[in-house]
Amino acid sequence: MEITKICCIGAGYVGGPTMAVIAQKCPHLTITVVDLNQERIDAWNDENTDNIPIFEPGLSAVVAETRGKNLFFSNAVEKAIEEAQIIFISVNTPTKTYGKGKGMAADLKYIELCARQIAKVAKDNKIVVEKSTLPVRTAEAIKSILDNTGNGVQFQILSNPEFLAEGTAISDLLHPDRILIGGDQTAEGQKAIQALTDIYANWVPRDKILTTNVWSSELSKLTANAFLAQRISSINALTELCEKTGADINEVARAIGMDSRIGPKFLKASVGFGGSCFKKDILNLVYIAKSYGLNETAAYWEQVIIMNDHQKKRFADKIVKTLYNTVAGKKISFLGWAFKKNTNDTRESAAIYIADDLINEQAAVCVYDPKVNQKKILSDLDYLETRSSQENAANVQSFDNPFEACQGAHAVAVLTEWEEFAHYDWKKIYDAMQKPAFVFDGRNILNKKEMQKIGFVYHGIGS
Repeated sequence: MEITKICCIGAGYVGGPTMAVIAQKCPHLTITVVDLNQERIDAWNDENTDNIPIFEPGLSAVVAETRGKNLFFSNAVEKAIEEAQIIFISVNTPTKTYGKGKGMAADLKYIELCARQIAKVAKDNKIVVEKSTLPVRTAEAIKSILDNTGNGVQFQILSNPEFLAEGTAISDLLHPDRILIGGDQTAEGQKAIQALTDIYANWVPRDKILTTNVWSSELSKLTANAFLAQRISSINALTELCEKTGADINEVARAIGMDSRIGPKFLKASVGFGGSCFKKDILNLVYIAKSYGLNETAAYWEQVIIMNDHQKKRFADKIVKTLYNTVAGKKISFLGWAFKKNTNDTRESAAIYIADDLINEQAAVCVYDPKVNQKKILSDLDYLETRSSQENAANVQSFDNPFEACQGAHAVAVLTEWEEFAHYDWKKIYDAMQKPAFVFDGRNILNKKEMQKIGFVYHGIGS
């Protein structure tokens, strides 16, 4: 099968950047990213590439280079499916909020809808690639749908999980640690694996392209995220002990990180991890383990989530306790709402849950984030369904300027590690705040001694 056209279903955080880089590195291929969300497609097609719906360093430049040449964004889903030889499925797989597996299992309704639409439209053989994060053996279900509801054509299902870190996604795509491709061990399956391997080989060394069976590939994605989240929860589990004993978590992390068996990555103590993958993937792993009766395994991984939730709750409680056990009517300023720097993604951000707790205590929350607007902030809080949209709007306000956000505040909470926050004129912020002025450094990016010298009552994580 000669590969000339690729279709990607889903124009989100994975599909958009991934296809943009493939288009850049494979100018001989025509790539169409499709989505039913017209507003999202319109944003991807905005003449000013700085207005595309996803902020990632370097992404707008790649889109500007390729869009309209061999990269296209469209809502003509069926046409793109029919013309492509390879179809990537890159739609959302959120945690189920209903029925069996509620709160843990991945909701695969969008995956099934994609499979049924591919089966309906396809008139010739296709390679279907799982790009979304999926539970083990999902490929089996996709193949069953395709084979039993299609037009008699042949489908090969590949698993090609993404290992992108938001904020560095373009760099990760251009210089990946590895590319993982799982497929059937049949002759046809191996041909499909080779076809996808040849695409990545346009810029990725072949020794970094790993091939496995489908099930190993699917499980590897969940396991990778679980291990990374585990390291964050492990270091965060020690922060409370450090605060009680007088140890400094930054010094502890540096000391153990110099052990070559451990290494320094993902040992940065913080208010907790967020993002679309870690919590969702661990809960999925927990659900899979429980479904096989592996309760001890499930409990082990579930503790990673419990520790992360505790860290966020502990941070909110510390703010209330430090401000004389009440924040009612007090202005608490948040610097940062995105779950990490260099992204506008807010999914599972610690800021959402801390704001929710403080609003419950009748605080007035004021937010500045360089990439997140008021509409998104309120949408995140409304999704929790803790209170009405009107109540959220009355208690949360965002600002375009950090100094305005902090004007008259009783406390400032740093919740995203945007580098600009460390370089502010903090004396100016201090002078504009209520006294005593408190700063809660949820990312340990500020210099404690300098903050104290200015006059702040400083509280970091684990120090």
